[in-house]
Order: sequence, then C-alpha cells, then structure tokens
Amino acid sequence: MSTAPRTVDSVIAARWVIPVEPARAVLTDHAVVVDGGRIVAVGPASEIRAGYTARRQLDLGEHVLIPGLINLHTHAAMTLMRGLADDLALMDWLNNHVWPAEMRHASEEFVYDGARLACAEMLRGGVTCFNDMYFFPRATARAALDARMRAAIGMIMVDFPSPYASDAQDYLSKSLQVRDELGGESLLSWCFAPHAPYTVGDASLRQLAAYAGELDLPVHMHVHETRDEIELSLKHHRVRPLERLAALGLVGPGLIAVHAIHLEHHEIEMLAQQGCHVAHCPSSNLKLASGFAPIAALLAKSVNVGLGTDGAASNNRLDLFAEMRLAALLAKGVSGDATALPAWQALEMATLRPARALGLDAAIGSLLPGKCADLAAVRLSGIELAPCYDPLSHLVYAAGREHVSHVWVNGELVVDDGRLTTVDDRELEARAAYWRNCISAA
Repeated sequence: MSTAPRTVDSVIAARWVIPVEPARAVLTDHAVVVDGGRIVAVGPASEIRAGYTARRQLDLGEHVLIPGLINLHTHAAMTLMRGLADDLALMDWLNNHVWPAEMRHASEEFVYDGARLACAEMLRGGVTCFNDMYFFPRATARAALDARMRAAIGMIMVDFPSPYASDAQDYLSKSLQVRDELGGESLLSWCFAPHAPYTVGDASLRQLAAYAGELDLPVHMHVHETRDEIELSLKHHRVRPLERLAALGLVGPGLIAVHAIHLEHHEIEMLAQQGCHVAHCPSSNLKLASGFAPIAALLAKSVNVGLGTDGAASNNRLDLFAEMRLAALLAKGVSGDATALPAWQALEMATLRPARALGLDAAIGSLLPGKCADLAAVRLSGIELAPCYDPLSHLVYAAGREHVSHVWVNGELVVDDGRLTTVDDRELEARAAYWRNCISAA
C-alpha cells in the first residue's frame, strides 16, 4: 500500500545543493523540503517530488542552494557612515571622524535607519544572520525583526559616555533590559559586546565576565587589531591584551576575538587551548592597514574562525562573497601555501563556523533536517561564470553577491528573484539621503 505524499510549505529544487555538512559535499539535482520554518528533508529531487506535495514549488535549474551566510562581525548602523572618512589610519579614523560623528548623531532613529539599510544590503547578498556591536541595540533588534532577518545583538559596553549611556554600568543595565524585553524573539540571540581592551577597564571587564558566565552568552570584542593597541596595553597594563583578558576571566569558549591580527605563537596556542573563536575581517584589516591575520596558523591549531565584514564605514561593503574570496587568497599569500584555506573551508567560514561561534550551530549554518530553513540560492549562469566545473569553487572564486537570486530566513522568502520582500528600497534610500545631509551639514 503506497503512502500519500506529505504536504509541506515548500520544495526548493536546484541543480546543486551544497549543505556544508558533510564538508565538501556537492549534491547534484537535489531538493530541500521546508515546513514550519525548518528543513524537513534534503534528497534527490525526483525522490522528494514523489514523497512531498508542496504549497510552493521552486525549480532552480541554474542555481546552487547553500545555507544562509552569517556575518560574524559588523556594526550595522554604520552603513550611514559609508565612505565618510576613507583612507585613514584606524585611530585617526576613530578619534577624529567616526566617534565625533557618532556623538553628534547616534540615536534610536539613526541606528534603526542604518541597521535597516544594512539588513537590506546583507539580505540581497545572501546573508541571513549578523552579529552586531553598536549603540542603541534595541533599534538594531527592531530593524532586524522588521526585515525578518536573524541577528545576534551585541550588548555594547565602553567606559566613556555616549548618547546611549553614561558609563559602563549604564551600558550594561540598559542592554540587559533590552534583552529581557526581546528575549522571546526567535530570530534574535544575544552576546556581550565590550568594544575593545583599550576602551573598557578592568573592573567593567571582570563584571562582564561574571555575567557572561552566569548567562552563558558569548563575548564579542575587538582584540589585537593593531600594533598600537598592543603597545598601549604594554604601557598601561604591562601585558599584551590577550594576557590581560585571560587574567580577567574572558579568554574561554565564549570569546569571539574580532580581527586577532597581531598574534604571537603562544597566543594562537592560548586561543586554541581555551576554545576561543576568531572573527576574521580581511577587507577591513586591509583598508585600515591593520595587518594580515595569521589565518592558516589559526586553522592549523583548530581555532574556529568565521568571517565578518566589519562595519560599512571601514569596508565599505557588507559583502560576504567578497570576504570569502579575499580570505582564501590572503591565507594562501600570507602562508606561502596555495592549498591553505580551500574554497570549501572558506564557505564554512561564512556559514557553519560563525554559527558555532555564536552557539547557534544546532539551528543554522548548514542544510540538515531539523535546522532552521535559512537558505540562499545563487545563480551560476552567465558569461562571467562560464564554464562551471566545480560549483563550490565557483561560489568563492567567481560568483558574487549580485548572483544571489533567492533568500529564505526561517522558511520565509525574503528575497524573491533579487527583490526584497520585507523592505521598501525607495524609502530606505530616502532615509540614507536624509542622514547624509545631516552628517554633511554638521
């Protein structure tokens, strides 16, 4: 006796499916079944069609279907400062341009508009989740929810006042209040986000470490980004930043060390032994001349490395396709090893590895039954992509965000044939122009 096909929300068939787990797998003529916001099955398209009846069937004969990309480090609202102060050293850029602009303009409205602009850009580029660090985290959370995008909201902390908070205690209490208010939102997760060792003092970091342990939340922090940062730490604390963070109880499985460029051998060993994670931002590292992160050495020690874009003010794109390609090329050039960071591993660094860093790998980062249906379809056709011998390699070395055609978050189609379904493009462009005029006039 035959069994009637099961009715589900969607069946998405593609020429190729790259599930990320297992590693290196490329499945030809496969389909993904989605129901109730989750992946129900992944299998040969012919078998899926026989076993399921879909309310929506999508056949993507020229596409590769991948997990939604995850941006492990960004400052979403800083899209409104894209191109504001280019071609400057980091501390000049921060002290004389970015921080003064933020002190004048940062507000709930500014952050909401900037984060919405970032969400739209990322979604169109196949990014379904981002890990953020910025003032007014409630506004970023609202923007992500309105775009129906997944976000890890960073609870920002610095020791100096801003339009958001007066001191470290104020930052902490306000951020925890936001988490309490929005803790039930399934698209949101949370992490502590002390800005950097040079902007947060020992007492604040020690308290934050205690909270992070009690609440089992990641700590997302700029670490060893520049040589100046290390020299400053040696001058004021007589130890390098990582050693100081270790003494304060912050170096462990919850640490997401952003940039992690200037690392000595024993520091790489420390990150590995303590189960830390690294957010690698190659474009920002180059643009600010911060240096070359030792990615091949970190991977050789099994440190979990994920990719981030940093903010649009220092990149100037929230484009994980660009980061995958650049990360792979830099790892080869810096290590002198052409086999370093192959394409399959670069894709992992934009999907499963950042999910692991955020503690979300049971839910997102690969296309496995039971996981949330966060997916992106990339069209691998056209003159600039012909011929295609290996779709996995093509994703990293040839394709770009302009080839993303469809994006789903939690099973909801948020980009349909290149068109955003949850965001009004024209309204966003108008808001960006408004803020450009405000900042330019200041």
